[in-house]
Amino acid sequence: MKYKVVEKEEILVVGLKAEANFHNIHLVTPQLARQFMPRLKEVKSRKDEYTLSLQKYNRFDYNTFNPDEGFEKWIGVEVTNLDAVPKNMETLSIASGRYLVIDFKGSIPDFIALWQNIHSSWLPNSEYELDSRPHFERLPSSYNPMQEINEEEIWIPIL
Repeated sequence: MKYKVVEKEEILVVGLKAEANFHNIHLVTPQLARQFMPRLKEVKSRKDEYTLSLQKYNRFDYNTFNPDEGFEKWIGVEVTNLDAVPKNMETLSIASGRYLVIDFKGSIPDFIALWQNIHSSWLPNSEYELDSRPHFERLPSSYNPMQEINEEEIWIPIL
């Protein structure tokens, strides 16, 4: 697995969120995306052209993983400031820190297999520890969940 470790300054996010768990995330994510993407141009202070698919866990430990445990699912964008937040959108501030960043290209089943491998095997056997900040994927403007193969960046908070 090719990866890099990135030190990231505070991340400011504007978007929409909903409660999810691992049983319903495949329903919650597209619903949030259908609500957010038509309003994307309303966000004026975007940092780049990527969209974020973000998970804010209350706590996450793969060894005691419970698919029924709820977390916040976000679809949003990174912004330079929170001065002009569109009506009915939410904001999130993520503390600075290190991230394990993996460039991924593949199908949704490939993504799930990689995600499971990272958390069950690779990360516990690495020099890194999982941090409690949100996990997210950076999706380029070319990302389309209807395509069989997509490219994205997987960002996992580490200590």
